[in-house]
Amino acid sequence: MKKLLSLFVALVALSGCSLFGSDAGLFSGIDCESRLARDFAENSTDTVFFAFDSSALSAEAVAALDTQVAWLKNHNDVNVIVQGYCDERGTREYNLALGERRANAVKQYLVSQGIAEDRISTISYGKERPAVLGSNEAAWAQNRRAVTVVSSAE
Repeated sequence: MKKLLSLFVALVALSGCSLFGSDAGLFSGIDCESRLARDFAENSTDTVFFAFDSSALSAEAVAALDTQVAWLKNHNDVNVIVQGYCDERGTREYNLALGERRANAVKQYLVSQGIAEDRISTISYGKERPAVLGSNEAAWAQNRRAVTVVSSAE
């Protein structure tokens, strides 16, 4: 009987909140982030793109961020991480700094729209994690970005 119970508990733990929902009592703290991350991805635009050597938000970026603002206002208990990225051109140090400026530009916009600053953290990956491999403008354009990801539900 103990083995059967242990197997059940393991299955429940692996299934996360998708099996029981977010108010599942004992199992409510088990990786509900994946459910929230899916909901965020389905109901907002998580990525904004930047011009070469820029951290300025374009009109398209602002429109995308407005979808994030709406989602975050409906999910007050969710924190996010804004990840800043760059294309392969430039030094590692320069791109880490530019990625940080991009992530901070997104954070500042979200805060200006009423999202609490303490719900948003930032990190720069510079050119270290490209979304698209290649040494051409098409690839570089996809790598100049900031991505917002769900970090925790409290």
